[in-house]
Amino acid sequence: MPSAPILVTCGLPYANGPCHIGHLRTYVPADIFVRGLRKLGRDVAFICGSDAHGTPIVVNAESQGISPETLVARYHQHFDQAFKGMNVAFDYFGSTHNPSNFVRTQEMVTALMENGHVYPREIELAYCPSCQRFLPDRYVEGECPYCGKPARGDECDQGCGRHLEPGEIKNAVCKVCGGSADYRKQTHYFFKLSSFQDFLIDYLQTLGGTITARNYALEWVRQELKDWCITRNMSWGVPFPGHNELVVYVWVDAPIGYISFSEEWCEKSGRNWKAYWKDGARIIHFIGGDIVYHHCIFWPAMLKGSGYTLPSAVVASGMLKIDDRKFSKSRGYVIWVIDDYLEKGLHPDLLRYYLASYTSHTKEVNFAWKIFADKVNTELVGALGNFINRALTFTAKNFDGKVPNGEIDPEVLKKIEAVMQEMTSALEEYEFKKMCDGVMALADYGNIYFQSHEPWKLIKTDRESAGAVLRSCLQIAKALAVFMEPVMPSKMDAAGRQLGLPGPVGEMLFCEALAPMEEGADLGHPELLFSRMEEAQVKELDRVFKERIRQADAREKTKTEEKKLISYDQFQALDIRVGEILQAERIKGSNKLLKLMVSLGDETRQVVAGIATNYAPEDLAGRQIAVLANLEPAKLFGVESQAMILAADVDGAAVLLGPEKRVAPGSKVR
Repeated sequence: MPSAPILVTCGLPYANGPCHIGHLRTYVPADIFVRGLRKLGRDVAFICGSDAHGTPIVVNAESQGISPETLVARYHQHFDQAFKGMNVAFDYFGSTHNPSNFVRTQEMVTALMENGHVYPREIELAYCPSCQRFLPDRYVEGECPYCGKPARGDECDQGCGRHLEPGEIKNAVCKVCGGSADYRKQTHYFFKLSSFQDFLIDYLQTLGGTITARNYALEWVRQELKDWCITRNMSWGVPFPGHNELVVYVWVDAPIGYISFSEEWCEKSGRNWKAYWKDGARIIHFIGGDIVYHHCIFWPAMLKGSGYTLPSAVVASGMLKIDDRKFSKSRGYVIWVIDDYLEKGLHPDLLRYYLASYTSHTKEVNFAWKIFADKVNTELVGALGNFINRALTFTAKNFDGKVPNGEIDPEVLKKIEAVMQEMTSALEEYEFKKMCDGVMALADYGNIYFQSHEPWKLIKTDRESAGAVLRSCLQIAKALAVFMEPVMPSKMDAAGRQLGLPGPVGEMLFCEALAPMEEGADLGHPELLFSRMEEAQVKELDRVFKERIRQADAREKTKTEEKKLISYDQFQALDIRVGEILQAERIKGSNKLLKLMVSLGDETRQVVAGIATNYAPEDLAGRQIAVLANLEPAKLFGVESQAMILAADVDGAAVLLGPEKRVAPGSKVR
C-alpha cells in the first residue's frame, strides 16, 4: 500500500521588502529536506507563496505613492527570482492575493462561524478624528498596556514583545497625521482560541518537527489562551464574510495560503487537493523561530475548528547573526540575497552548503565573509572538490576517460552504505548539518583511500590493481554526488555529468549510490567543481558590508543629534539610584523577561527586565545596577514591575549599567 503523500511548506515571505539570507535560514533547509525525501522515493509536494496582505504593505505602498497591488507584485517577483537563483525549487509559488485564497479563506471563516468558533464583540478602537478612520495595527502607535514602553498597534516591539490585540494600545497616536487618537466603539469578530486549550495540549504532545517549537508552544498553551480578534478596518485584504467594511486579519488568510496554493498546484498537475488537506496527508511546515505561536497554536486550532488535516510536524529554524552581531536591517547587519550575493557572481550552492553545514538547524547561524571563504576553500575546494577531481583526472589520463575494469573494494561499498544510513537518519531528524558531515567524512575517506593506495605507483607495475583502485574511487565520487545533491544541486549535477552518470543526479535515489560504476563506461571531461575564494575578493565583499554599517551608523547619529534636548530640571526629576540584585528568576511563558528583587537600601522593589537572552538568573545575585525608581509601575506577563533597570543597547544586546566600585544600595545617581 503506497504511503500517504507529503506536503512541505515554508513560512510565506512578506511581500514588503527584498530577500536577505535570514530568509534562506528557512527556505534552503526545507528545499534540502524535500530533495532528500525524493531520494528516498517519497511522494512530496513543495508549496510556498507571498504573504500579500496586512497594514505594513499598505503603509509602505502609501509612502511610495503606489498601490498595494503594485508593491506586492514587485516583491512577489523579487522573491520568486531570489528563490530560483538559490536553487530553491518550489512546485508552486503563489500569492495570498490570488482569487483562490479569497475563496478558501472566506469558506474557512464561514465554517468556523457555523461551528461556533467565531463570535462578534464590541470593542473600543483607536480612531483618528483628523483622518476620520479607525487605526489598525501599523497605523497607530502608543504605549504598551503591559509594560508601558512605546509600542506599535499590533506588538510591543520596544518592550515586552507581546502581541497586542486591536484596542489594547494606550495613548494612541495616528502614524499618518501624528495627531492624538480617541477611542470609539465598533463591532469586530473574535476566534474562540481559548476553547481549544485541551485540544492543543494533546495535539502538541504528538506534533513532530523540532522539539524547540513544540515545547515553546506547550508553554504558551498551558497558560491562559486569549481569543484572537480576526478582523481589521481596511480595504486591502480578504473581505470578512458578510461585512465588506472589514477584512480578515493577515494571520488568518496567510496560512490558509498553504491550502489555496495546494489547490492551484493540484489543478495544474491533475491532482486532488483534498488528498493533502482532507484525507490525512503528512503536512510539514518549515518556519522561522519567530512565528512558532502562529503555526503551533493559532493555525492548528483554525484547522481543527473548520475540519481540515492538521500539520504532522513544525520545523523551526534557529536565528541568524551577521558577523557576530544581531541581524538588523536598520543597523546594516544584513546580506541581501540578490544584490550582495547572486549579482556578485557567487554560486548559490556555496551559500546553501554554508547554511546547512554551519550548525544544527535549531541553533543560531553566524554569517561572515571570512568564515564563508574559509569553509569554501577548506571543505569544498580542499576536500570534496579535490577528491572528485583527482579521481576523474587520473582516470582520464590513464584509462582513456573510461571507467576501469576491476572489482570495487567491498570496504568502499560498506562505507557508502553506512553513510547512506546516517544521511537518512539525519534527514528524518531535520539535522542537515549531520547530512553534510556524513558526506564530507566520505570525501575525507576518499582522499585517504586514494592517497594510501597510491594509484600513481600501481599504474606503473600493476595496471589491473590500479584500475580496481580507481573504480572504487569513482564509486565514492558517485556516492558523493548523489548524497550531496540535495544540498548542492547544480554542483553535484555537474559532478554527475563528469562521472558520465545516466540522467540528472537529482533524479537518482540515495540507494543508487551503491549501484556499481559500469566497467568501460565513458566518463565526462574532468573540470574543477569549486574555485578558491581569493583574499582580494573576500576583502571587497566585506568592504561593501562594512560600508553599509557605516552608513547606518551615520543615519543613527544624525537621528540622535536631532533628538530634543532636556533641561537640568527635567533630568533632576528622574530618580536614578544604585540598586543591588538580591535574586532573579525567569518569568514563565517569556524567553525575554526576568523577575528581579532589587534592594534600594531602605526598600526592596520587584523589577521585570528584558535581559533573559543576555544574562542567566544565577549570575545576577549581588550585582549592582542603575535603577530608575520613580517610573510608573507596569505589568509584564502579569508580573508587576515597580522600577526600571538601565542598560546600554550594544548591537541589540542589553549591557547592564552599574557603579565602578561597590556603593551603598539606594545611592542617588546625579
